[in-house]
Amino acid sequence: MLKNIPAILSPELLKVLCEMGHSDRLVIADGNFPAESIGKNAIVIRADGHSATAMLDAILTVFPLDTYVEKPVNLMQVMPGDKVETPIWDEYKAIIAKHDERGADTVGDIERFEFYRQAREAYAIIATSEKALYANVMLQKGVI
Repeated sequence: MLKNIPAILSPELLKVLCEMGHSDRLVIADGNFPAESIGKNAIVIRADGHSATAMLDAILTVFPLDTYVEKPVNLMQVMPGDKVETPIWDEYKAIIAKHDERGADTVGDIERFEFYRQAREAYAIIATSEKALYANVMLQKGVI
């Protein structure tokens, strides 16, 4: 056991977060995201039973966001014509504001298929059981 480390961060996940370097990307994926097929060249970590919001909050306790890019956090845009509400995005922004003084200014969005393309280049993908739609979020690691 370690002190001050959120219990949701498994030893495997902590190792991966520590291995990541400046500008490496991490995807926190919702339950519908094709983590295994998109993550063929990445480390895929299962976080079954956990929400994306809980995972984001825990990760940001130990993970610095990149300060050298305008938007180190990116969400998957809703496809035109989809009638989907995304209240989880507001939750994400509140969580980010807890951990980074730039708050919502760190958050951008990426068209769905471009998000998939960029996710294929991510260092790691965390597959959560998040049920919210369009709840995928990509983080770019900064320096301490």
